[in-house]
Amino acid sequence: MRLMPVAVAVLIAASSVSIPAVANTDQLVANICDYVKSNDKNRLRKKLKESRVKLRNIYSGISCDGSSLLRTAYNSNSFEVGEYIAKRLPAGDLSQAEADGQSILDWANANGHSGSAITAAVQNRINGGE
Repeated sequence: MRLMPVAVAVLIAASSVSIPAVANTDQLVANICDYVKSNDKNRLRKKLKESRVKLRNIYSGISCDGSSLLRTAYNSNSFEVGEYIAKRLPAGDLSQAEADGQSILDWANANGHSGSAITAAVQNRINGGE
């Protein structure tokens, strides 16, 4: 007799947990890309917090029009957001080669962004700074 109430409780608990839909993930990525392109750091931070995700955990899986978030920030002149992203990522992720085989620093230097505030933040992070 005690098995029935326990089974009902487990069923209720299991049904209350939902798995996020793919559409929600696609919308999250679209929002993040929009906020990076528009240099809206506050809305980016708010969206990440609402979604309960950390930038370092999702950075490698997000692509905005085929570019990483940092490259998108560079191309959009979104310096405030770019610095924010660079400060939130582990140095290993910043040193790692991206899809085209270049690290973010190599790409930035090759594309005329060596004097950018984003580049300074990336270099500082790689060198152990905050």
